[in-house]
Amino acid sequence: MDSSQYSQLTLVDRVDFSNELAVFRLRADTPVEFTPGQYATIGLMEEDRDRPLLRPYSVASAPGSTELEFFIERVDEGALTPRLWDLEPGANVWMRDKIVGRFTLDPDRTHHLMAATVTGVGPYISIIRDQLRKLRAGALDSPTPMLVLHGASRSWELGTYREELRALAEELRWFEYVPTVSRPWEDPEWTGECGRVEDVLRKHLDAAAFPPSDTAAYTCGHPKMIDKAQGILERAGFEDDAIHEEKYFVERNGDG
Repeated sequence: MDSSQYSQLTLVDRVDFSNELAVFRLRADTPVEFTPGQYATIGLMEEDRDRPLLRPYSVASAPGSTELEFFIERVDEGALTPRLWDLEPGANVWMRDKIVGRFTLDPDRTHHLMAATVTGVGPYISIIRDQLRKLRAGALDSPTPMLVLHGASRSWELGTYREELRALAEELRWFEYVPTVSRPWEDPEWTGECGRVEDVLRKHLDAAAFPPSDTAAYTCGHPKMIDKAQGILERAGFEDDAIHEEKYFVERNGDG
């Protein structure tokens, strides 16, 4: 194997939100640079192969740190994710050095509407953390307004990101967060928004008063949500080049 194309990361910890959903925190030897919203290709070495078994996952952490964070869904029949769940802290994980992807912040628009299902919130976490870091460091003069719609079947599947984003929404004028649950009958203590992301999209878009002519829309996660949301956005007056998507196909995320 040509190891010059890869780095070894160390598993720091795993935080479980359900049997199938967890955040993996990995540490690199040196700070990792990338554009917020991009994805890294990570995996494990196989005994009968001369290169790692790899899958792409969006990076949730901000760039410039040795800590890398991934919100991952386990697929029992997958080749990779059951093995990731078997790892103990201190285990090695391989990463292709080049972090790539075009699902990044649109520089041509001032407002940003971000819709996600479950693990699809990862790119937005990176983007929000990066903007906040730059503002606090004085590297950014003024923030761009952002609205995140984050959906799951039940509230615990939103992970600790629900509390992080809710706290930021209370603190920051430029940021709003709307978590929504599509199976409230299975989550009787939930008192927030109910419905799929695409069901509540237009409601919160109108409430935010984001002008379609100056707003970039992003959809990430389940392909069905993305397809339905795109139709809603087009009817709301969004141009094609203002709508950005990142589909987590079963073949891509779930082959893992």
